Amino acid sequence: MKWLGLLCLLVFATNASAASPEQRYLDLRDRYIAKFTKAPENDETYKQHDAALKELTAVLRSLIGPITIKGLPADAESNVDTLYKGDSGFGHLDGLVFRSKGDRTDVVVTTTALLKHWLGEHREDGMPQDNGAAFKSDRFYYAAIQDAAFGKYAELPITKPASARVAVAVLGLRGNGEIKGPPSEIDVVAIQGDKVFFVAVRDAVKTAEIPACEQVWKQMMAKPINKKDPRGDMAREDKAMDAFTRCFARAAPNQSWFATAVKKAQSELDLLPLR
Repeated sequence: MKWLGLLCLLVFATNASAASPEQRYLDLRDRYIAKFTKAPENDETYKQHDAALKELTAVLRSLIGPITIKGLPADAESNVDTLYKGDSGFGHLDGLVFRSKGDRTDVVVTTTALLKHWLGEHREDGMPQDNGAAFKSDRFYYAAIQDAAFGKYAELPITKPASARVAVAVLGLRGNGEIKGPPSEIDVVAIQGDKVFFVAVRDAVKTAEIPACEQVWKQMMAKPINKKDPRGDMAREDKAMDAFTRCFARAAPNQSWFATAVKKAQSELDLLPLR
């Protein structure tokens, strides 16, 4: 039976060596998540947590390779900023994040394999599993970065570089409370080869209310609350927000500020190393 034992060892060694760089990163990340989620919160644990994030950042740098983003500091860090399951901000998109001074601009760089895995991890949250659908969903922009909700108001028709497989831009509003108001954040996602680039720029453009859509909001919020639903007031507001943003998306291309928003989104895309 020696041959059977040798065969098992060979299969194990082959599977281990066949693991992709992304899978090795994910295995390491998951081990740390399991460790810190159960660990007591004290100074020593926090030090170990910081060291773990630095290790994951180094692994990501090796996996993703050298990247330069015009106008942003060269030193990137892990976009995953907590390994404590249940923490606010847990589950951000795995990748390197380049941040401007003042945190006005974030650029996350990851791989298509890590993106696919991350979308799967958020399936139960209603995250679309297809890249195209995900990039048009506010759930993607909410879960990928920051700790604030995101409302998508409109898509911006940017010109895709010839070297990119995908290029999508959206206009929205991010906040910890109400996300109804003139949208000012522009987010851009592009895929080139096996690299995924996600740009988020806060206070990127000045827009204005659209009176017809404000009227839609008022009409929806005037509807009675379902008193049998414990979330009746929130359900009404969710429906009102959905109707409001759909109205906004239809009307936005006719607004005086829309061309400026598209131009700004295109300029953010042009900062990426896609050529």
